[in-house]
Amino acid sequence: MKILVTGSAGFIGSALSLRLLERGDEVVGIDNLNDYYDVELKKARLARTQGHPGFTDLRIDMEDRAAISEVFARHRPQRVVNLAAQAGVRYSIENPLAYVDTNLLGFANILEGCRHNGVEHLVYASSSSVYGANTNMPFSVHQNVDHPLSLYAASKKANELMAHTYSHLYRLPTTGLRFFTVYGPWGRPDMALFKFTRAILAGEPIDVFNYGRHRRDFTYVEDIVEGVVRVLDRIPEPDPLWTGDAPDSATSSAPYRLYNIGNNSPVELMEYIEVLERCLGRTARKNLLPLQPGDVPDTYANVDDLVRDTGYQPATPIAFGVAQFVEWYRAYYGV
Repeated sequence: MKILVTGSAGFIGSALSLRLLERGDEVVGIDNLNDYYDVELKKARLARTQGHPGFTDLRIDMEDRAAISEVFARHRPQRVVNLAAQAGVRYSIENPLAYVDTNLLGFANILEGCRHNGVEHLVYASSSSVYGANTNMPFSVHQNVDHPLSLYAASKKANELMAHTYSHLYRLPTTGLRFFTVYGPWGRPDMALFKFTRAILAGEPIDVFNYGRHRRDFTYVEDIVEGVVRVLDRIPEPDPLWTGDAPDSATSSAPYRLYNIGNNSPVELMEYIEVLERCLGRTARKNLLPLQPGDVPDTYANVDDLVRDTGYQPATPIAFGVAQFVEWYRAYYGV
């Protein structure tokens, strides 16, 4: 197939592009290489795909309506995976309008491109952040998620609502994936594992929020990619059992689905740090701090729907995943 992947220089986007190319798909990648974090890392990720004959590399802003429209008209992708977004919970507190531009306006441009060009299936990244103030765990896609705690989370919830509208009005099949704390080789420098590794190797203290009592459903990047591919290949159909008298937020009378992709095994942050210390052979100096604004204390994914519909459940243990990250980090930075 010809598949459009937005955010193709990103952590998940580059890994997904490689997987699709390896199985014989043609990939049209969009990324603007913004400077939210190290551009050289993004270029290094892209270098893994740029030499492949099936990969087309495009430098475009998501909010550029004319450019996005031209991509769809020229390349005519059969399916689309939208991973481009302004990421980060904490940055959304400092710079909220960046999330409006990319996550809302940019996503609207993708929806319009799909609508007008006969796209068979749009898969898009949502986030575990949408669960916000919810405390009933494990988090289920069938729960109400109307209490986000950051604009980042609100923008991802908005994406789910926008997608449903297009599924309902234009019968565009859409699937939203709520990712749970993704980590692994080629990860983002603004995320905890990357920050901790850099600081520990430099002999600097690490900031441990919520006094290390966070629990996160850490999910290895290759598990995320496998889940995306499985979902991409499964075009949603309207749910014949859906009813407006008892509306289920995860399905619809339209061709629309939501899934969690998480490891279904939450780990306390302090345990995660201990695994990292063992992999590095060093002990971290810890600066224990309270919970940050916008953060949630725990995440835990119910993946029953994903398992039922795709036969897949993420299961990579953190001991393996963190070791893989450390091996990559040492090789990439020569430390």
